[in-house]
Amino acid sequence: MPTAPSPALPPAIRDNQHIYSDYFDEEFARSLDENILQMLDRIWFRSKLVGFEDFPQRNNPERPLIFASNHSGMAFPWDAMVALAHLMRCLPKPSDLPRPLSAPMLSQSVLMNPFLVKNFWKKCGCVDATTLNFETMMYYTDHNLMLYPEGVPGIGKGFNRKYQLQRLATSMIRLGIQHRTDIVPFYTINGEYLNPFAYSWRWLNDKTKKIGIPFLPLGPIVLLVLLQPWCFYMAYPAKLTFVLGSRIKPYELTDKPHDQITREEYETLSEQVRQRMQTEMDAAVKAHGRSPYRLGEMWQRIKQNWRYFPFFLPFAWPAMFAEFERLYVREGCRDFQMDLTRPGAWLRMIWRNPHTLYFFIPVLGWIPIALRGYKGNTLRKSPPQQP
Repeated sequence: MPTAPSPALPPAIRDNQHIYSDYFDEEFARSLDENILQMLDRIWFRSKLVGFEDFPQRNNPERPLIFASNHSGMAFPWDAMVALAHLMRCLPKPSDLPRPLSAPMLSQSVLMNPFLVKNFWKKCGCVDATTLNFETMMYYTDHNLMLYPEGVPGIGKGFNRKYQLQRLATSMIRLGIQHRTDIVPFYTINGEYLNPFAYSWRWLNDKTKKIGIPFLPLGPIVLLVLLQPWCFYMAYPAKLTFVLGSRIKPYELTDKPHDQITREEYETLSEQVRQRMQTEMDAAVKAHGRSPYRLGEMWQRIKQNWRYFPFFLPFAWPAMFAEFERLYVREGCRDFQMDLTRPGAWLRMIWRNPHTLYFFIPVLGWIPIALRGYKGNTLRKSPPQQP
């Protein structure tokens, strides 16, 4: 059950505590992992946790830890999905699992939800990363928190700036000081190769935001996206490695109370944290990022799991995700197991979810897809403040 509201909270935060349970469906997240993500991770992403054996515990039991990671440039956020799913499988205590604060445009546009699965991110536990939401979640003790403090600029930085941490959100430092809770960095290695050699230009991104796409990667994959829209969500088979960093205690970086620190001082503290994280990430890249694909290992995994063909290949993902949504949401099933090994399973999924055919129509397929995405887009409204 969500944490009970506290009468001592400021009214704005007390009134906002509905975000603890809005949309969040832990059963949805676990079923998604059991039916889809475990298979994709085992064969395609082959993720590995480094340093998580002794999982960090809260220094302040009444406040969540703030986990923070780098984002992958110009890639759909598979890195976050894989990291959280892997942690969910191996953590003994549900309260250890972080809930992510994510860019609002991920949830506000149907197009930015994987394969148009409505409210995908929020059902998996994401909370829109606004200042009020971040402050509210600091009073949430059912789980820890996870933040990608670079924000959307971290995703859209381009391959030419791979593994270069962008400016970090100062709110992470401020709330860490205010609530005397630690920041626990971890580093996503090889995520930059989920969509390699893709570059970014601000003028183009400004135009794509109008239809709910925060950035458009320009590189080898762009032509594929036009010819086969499913490539918009595609990820190359990079072996994702998540390396735990050393704790950061932001309240030990200053002698001032949080409300007496100026904006300029917060930016200075944020830059200190960024440089520290950059140094650790450089070392993690050197240790784990030399062979981002390890194709020999992937081929062995494919041979061991051939019965799941074609579902471990990206072109089969639209039908697989749509079928999961149909069973869980529209049919109201809860305890089910998708049969991915039955002959003809992929074609039957397409038959039951005919809108997935749009993803295979060159160029013109983007019209019905964009209409669905635009219909669910609320970015024309005044956007909430970013933390």
